[in-house]
Amino acid sequence: MAKPFISSPLIVLLLFILLLAATTPPSYSDNQTDFEALLAFKKAIHDDPLGALSSWNETTHFCSWNGVSCSRRHPNRVVTVFLPSQGLVGSLSPHIGNLSFLRIINLQNNSFRGLIHEEIGRLRRLEVINFSKNSFEGGIPRNLSRCKNLYYLNLNDNHLTGSIVPEIGSLVNLQRLGLSVNMFSGSIPPFLGNLTTLIQLSLNKCDLQGDIPESLVQLRRMRWLSLNENRLTGSIPSGLYNLSSLEYFSLSYNQLHGTIPHDIVFTLPNLRFLGFSSNRFSGALPTSLSNYSRIEGIEVVLNNFTGEMIDVTRLSALRRLGVSYNSFKGDISTIASSLTNCTSLQVLGLSDSLFTGTLPDSIGNLSSHLWFMNIGGNRLSGRIPSSIANLIGLTILSLSFNNLEGPIPWSIGKLDKLQEIFLGANRLTNQMPFSFGNLTLLNILDLRQNDLLGNIPPSLGNCSNLLRLDLEENNLNGSIPPEIMRLTSISQSLNLSHNVLTGTIPSEVGDLRNLGVLDLSHNRLYGFVPSTLSSCVMLERLHVEHNSLQGEIPESLRALRGLQDLDLSRNNFSGTIPRFLGELRLLSLNISFNELHGEVPTEGVFKNETAVSLEGNRDLCGGIAILNLPSCSSTNPKKKKDLRKILIPAAGAAICVALTACFCIIMYMRR
Repeated sequence: MAKPFISSPLIVLLLFILLLAATTPPSYSDNQTDFEALLAFKKAIHDDPLGALSSWNETTHFCSWNGVSCSRRHPNRVVTVFLPSQGLVGSLSPHIGNLSFLRIINLQNNSFRGLIHEEIGRLRRLEVINFSKNSFEGGIPRNLSRCKNLYYLNLNDNHLTGSIVPEIGSLVNLQRLGLSVNMFSGSIPPFLGNLTTLIQLSLNKCDLQGDIPESLVQLRRMRWLSLNENRLTGSIPSGLYNLSSLEYFSLSYNQLHGTIPHDIVFTLPNLRFLGFSSNRFSGALPTSLSNYSRIEGIEVVLNNFTGEMIDVTRLSALRRLGVSYNSFKGDISTIASSLTNCTSLQVLGLSDSLFTGTLPDSIGNLSSHLWFMNIGGNRLSGRIPSSIANLIGLTILSLSFNNLEGPIPWSIGKLDKLQEIFLGANRLTNQMPFSFGNLTLLNILDLRQNDLLGNIPPSLGNCSNLLRLDLEENNLNGSIPPEIMRLTSISQSLNLSHNVLTGTIPSEVGDLRNLGVLDLSHNRLYGFVPSTLSSCVMLERLHVEHNSLQGEIPESLRALRGLQDLDLSRNNFSGTIPRFLGELRLLSLNISFNELHGEVPTEGVFKNETAVSLEGNRDLCGGIAILNLPSCSSTNPKKKKDLRKILIPAAGAAICVALTACFCIIMYMRR
């Protein structure tokens, strides 16, 4: 049989067709459903500032789109949508439920709003959902129960409401459940105890109330249990202390009570973090805690614990120790020495307890990683050791409300990472160290209520990040350095009150344009209030009482439209009360004990007799009736003065005439 004949042009045509087919992009008809579902997802996005979805178009196959992955076993079927932290704004399209092969969807840290639609329950293969840090609303979709393969569900930090739906209890493969920072109602549902595969449960800040359900003791695989910032009451179910796999155990900021079992180190041998802060726990800390060589954090702040502080010598892995606001006692020198073995320590909070003794030189041997140290509110005495300068990682230092004495060590200027210093309410003496000027990152310097003397160091002008400076109630003298007034960063408060400062208020005060509180009261300042004060338009509180300031109440105050509290009392201000004070939004005004006269306004703060203080001024008149001031029509000082100018000479002339007449009559009678 003869072979069929095929001409050369036909062969060329066939080869061309085959080549064209090989180079043409794949058609979407092989999975039109997934393609259209992704386009619907994109359509529901209103803003894409980073261009995360710019590749989502028909010029490339959807399996190559940014954030999209397809299955190897099932080509052209989407298994992953991964778009965290892309700045996406919009809603979640219900068409997402058509991606039937989807296993992972991660939209963390975007701005998705609206509902999580019930269609998501159609994704039977789904294993991971991460919608945390968005603005999703409404309730948890009930048909999530159909997603039997789900092992990771993170809905933290949204605006979800309603109760935690019971359908969650049927997700038998769930290992990690995060519902924190939402607005749920009701209590912790007991059915969560059915999720025996759970290793992490986070229900922080959900507004949950009631008792911790006993059923949670069934979660034998639990490693992370966090129920912070709710309204939980009652005691901790004893069985929770038997979850031997537990590593992170935090119930802070609730209303729980009870004691910590003495054998906790044996029943929770893997514990790395214990957080019971801000509750109503009592009793002593178990001494067995001293044997937790692997523990990294103990935080029991703000409770009713008593007794001796535990020995932390063996806690070599400790990073955070917070026992503030309890009634612990012990010698601070012993505690500080034992902490030198904690070479990873970062946070140390021992404030507001009953610790005594002096700060040892060994405090300088604490961890170089230590960035927060608060030992304020105790009964410490002695001096601040200069070795504190060795703590080069410190950013926050608080030793306030103790009985510390002596000078502030000059070496403190070596701690160039310091941002906040609280040394107030002690008995510190001598001059403020000029080395404060080296702390250019400083935000807060609080040295109030000490016995510091000498001048305020001009070197503070180098602290260009200062937000708050509080030097009240010391014995500081000299003038106010203009360098401080040039610190435009100061916005919270500048308090130099109750010292012995002299001179005038520097005109540079006008540079403090963002300042909220200025208190220069109870000093020996004199002169006029500078007109530049009008630039401090953010001022809410201005106190200059108990000085020797003079002149009229300055017109520059008119510009301070946000002023709420003004005290000019016990100075030498003169003239009349300016009417613009009644136009400000003042809640309190004290202008007593000056040399003011004239009519009292009746608008604004002057309408409220309890909000204004006027006593100690002469010749005031008018005002609201309850002030019981004389009427200005009959007692106007200016009119009185003009009348006196007329009456006194006239009376003198009349007396002279009368005396002359009498003299003439007498002489006439004698003749």
